[in-house]
Amino acid sequence: MLPKPLRMLWGDLSSEEVKKFGFLSFTFFFVIGSYWLLRPLKDGIFKSVVGMAYQPRAKMLSLCVLIPLILLYSKLVDLVQKQKLFYVICTVYSGIFLVIAYLLTHPTIGLANTVASPKRMLGWVSYFVIESLGSIIVALFWSFVISVTDSDSAKKGYPLILAGAQIGSILGPTLASNAKTFGLPLLTVFAAIGIIIVPFLIKFFITFVIDTKKYFAGMKKHAENKSKSGMMEGLKLLLTKPYLLGVFAIATFYEVIGTIVDYQMKVLAAAKYTTPESFTSFMGMFGQTTNLLAFVLVLLGTSYLLRKFGLTFCLLIFPIAAGLVITNLYLNPTLWMAFTAMIVIKGVSYAVNNPAKEMMYIPTSKDVKFKAKSWIDMFGQRGAKATGAGVNNIFKTAIPQLMLYGTVISLGLIGVWIVAALFVGKTFNKLTKEGKIIE
Repeated sequence: MLPKPLRMLWGDLSSEEVKKFGFLSFTFFFVIGSYWLLRPLKDGIFKSVVGMAYQPRAKMLSLCVLIPLILLYSKLVDLVQKQKLFYVICTVYSGIFLVIAYLLTHPTIGLANTVASPKRMLGWVSYFVIESLGSIIVALFWSFVISVTDSDSAKKGYPLILAGAQIGSILGPTLASNAKTFGLPLLTVFAAIGIIIVPFLIKFFITFVIDTKKYFAGMKKHAENKSKSGMMEGLKLLLTKPYLLGVFAIATFYEVIGTIVDYQMKVLAAAKYTTPESFTSFMGMFGQTTNLLAFVLVLLGTSYLLRKFGLTFCLLIFPIAAGLVITNLYLNPTLWMAFTAMIVIKGVSYAVNNPAKEMMYIPTSKDVKFKAKSWIDMFGQRGAKATGAGVNNIFKTAIPQLMLYGTVISLGLIGVWIVAALFVGKTFNKLTKEGKIIE
């Protein structure tokens, strides 16, 4: 049990819950730490090898790359035990990043060639792989957590998981901000090592931390029903359940907004930081600041807000905050105002919206948790980013127009987002009170 001062912030976690969520927090530390190390590298590599003008196109094309990966993932959910998905997926990604690290050192394929060109495939491949990593492994981790957690425990334990994630998301960009010291290839190797550690931690968790009989009983029940579903089952559930459509809006609309603002920030930053190392360092500083804010919010407020005010209140905080910073950016279109807007959007997303968003899946079936959720987290979020990138691509040579139309689009989405948050929050409370699930 936590000491009394911590119980005020985090709730009355039992010793078993502290052990469980503490270990999941440690595991998520490596997932998010590796990903946040790669995010600045993604932009630094792409800017140097391909050119920043092609970034909106890469964001849109990443959706096309992700669709077959979602279908493959959905098939693997039926064929492979959920914990074993970590073994397969993490091993594949770790191996790919080791290959990318080697190619970055190549005299003509890699960074030594300073002539950026859209014909250089290394930049495109590294961008797509890093984008898909953030979708697949993070979605898999939360699906795994949701399957072994109830709603009351989640309100107390999810912020503890996020605390570990935020430490990783601070240390990852901290390494990236020292790109001039380590170099991009070595940083890519560090990320590959962090990813391959994850399946070993999942194995330990399954073996020593949780009640395996209870866990595998749930997995066995799901396996008995898997013949009724298929690769497209998740999409079918998403399109036929109003609750899931509301979840879709909450989980994706902010990505459209964030992508538009993110591009504005990167264009302004690319004009000031002209080398791949300096630009990567800037993005690393952005990651540090964003995740430091999220870490403070997670430590001091997330659990308290969820327990004191409930899910609906927490779902509404984010769109209101996003609306305020978007309006302020339109009135003050500078690099550091865009930087501040992105910090608020990302920080509040990670600290408040993400745990609230994951709680929405608790009153749902296994197929929703692993299949419909994968479509929302992977296809939905990448589709939203592709939509934002499409707006950026239209106005990529006219930033003032992007600021105007981007603000109008963003505020319109926020209005729909607020309505969806109210509907999902009300439905969630009704489902948990009646003991029903969406299936």
